[in-house]
Amino acid sequence: MYSFKELSLQFNKAFEVAHFPNNPASLYEPGEYFLNIGGKRIRPVLCLLGNELFNELHPDAFELANAVELFHNFSLVHDDMMDEASVRRGKATVHTKYDNNTALLVGDVMLIRAYEYMQKIQPAHLSQVLKLFNQTAKEVCEGQQLDMDYSKMDSVSLEQYIHMITLKTSVLLAASLEMGAIIGGAGEGNCKHLYEFGKNIGIAFQIQDDYLDAFGDAAIFGKEPGGDIKQNKKTFLLLHALSVANESQLKTLNELMTANSDDKVEKVLQIFKDCGVAEWAENLKAKYLQKAFEHLESIAVVSARKQPLIELANYLMNRNQ
Repeated sequence: MYSFKELSLQFNKAFEVAHFPNNPASLYEPGEYFLNIGGKRIRPVLCLLGNELFNELHPDAFELANAVELFHNFSLVHDDMMDEASVRRGKATVHTKYDNNTALLVGDVMLIRAYEYMQKIQPAHLSQVLKLFNQTAKEVCEGQQLDMDYSKMDSVSLEQYIHMITLKTSVLLAASLEMGAIIGGAGEGNCKHLYEFGKNIGIAFQIQDDYLDAFGDAAIFGKEPGGDIKQNKKTFLLLHALSVANESQLKTLNELMTANSDDKVEKVLQIFKDCGVAEWAENLKAKYLQKAFEHLESIAVVSARKQPLIELANYLMNRNQ
């Protein structure tokens, strides 16, 4: 068995190949440019972890991991366009470096390439894996649409936000694990517990991400905190503050959300602190983490095989960037 870090190294080495032909260079060079920016590549490694939880690593798991990473990058290229983001992982986004039309096609061809990798999986597992992959791809798009819808709404409930985050972020983490498990020969019950483990880890991961954006150490986090606050994003933290703030705090928060003052982040963070948002977020994260581990415990394999997944969960929850 391999650790999470060892599998990460294996995947990164295997992924360092040209994923597109040379011509037309105006389409494929921007695609390779974006893939080479890198990233943590957690989702493809989850495919390998899901396989290894039940069996020795199968070559199909790497084909699946390639497909998942290509799909994820397709979604990022298009998300950057919708968000009008100029930087991704410290580098210029595709639509910024090239143009919108190129970025649109780059995302499209990444999705097509993902399906080409998927087709290489042995027929015995392809139908089941493809069904889950397609359902997940649709849900990710639904989550992105809800995210855009919520940005235009005056009020969003915590339940609505969790539903959106589940679709936009968690389901791909969960499906990556389950698809790997299918290749590893796992039964239906074990697959569902693994999916729920991944889904709950994904929600906890987003809570951690929202927390770091607000309270992270700039020297460690790699950027000044408060990016979500400047963009008036409806995060876990803001939604809770809005639900528990007193009349005066609520008035100030609503005023700040429509302002662009130099001290906006500082003032919002102070209200967050006064409302006990950090402690609440930590407790909520712990709640979803506990749910995840309950499902992991229910998976019928020897405990030693679960260790890489525990290592992964601890990495995601204790990260500072």
